[in-house]
Amino acid sequence: MAKGLRKNNYGLKEAQKGLTEKLPGIETWPNQFPGYEITIIYPEFTSVCPKTGRPDFGAITIRYQPNKQCLELKSLKFYFLAYRNLGIFYENAVNRILKDVVAAAKPKWVRVTGEFNSRGGMKSVVEAIYGL
Repeated sequence: MAKGLRKNNYGLKEAQKGLTEKLPGIETWPNQFPGYEITIIYPEFTSVCPKTGRPDFGAITIRYQPNKQCLELKSLKFYFLAYRNLGIFYENAVNRILKDVVAAAKPKWVRVTGEFNSRGGMKSVVEAIYGL
């Protein structure tokens, strides 16, 4: 290891934070039409870094093709707001959102993208995909 760098002791405990906490449910409503896409952009996403306790900010984009159900936006907003005080890594947040969207709406396919503000001079974009 280079002189002056310290080893981070990220372990399983930090890696799993935020994955099992209870969050509000995402509601759906019956889809009426076949063969179209929906894009939802939530530009005010916030969560907490489980290692430092500092806030993380970013935008979440959900792009999906509904099957029999569409995501209800008010419940989705409350779902996102629950992350505000949740300690969770970017990668876990995006993958958990994907898992919860799939469980709620069972879309034909969905892509969840998290575009997070710069921290330490680096910007992260995390993408998780189901059904493509």
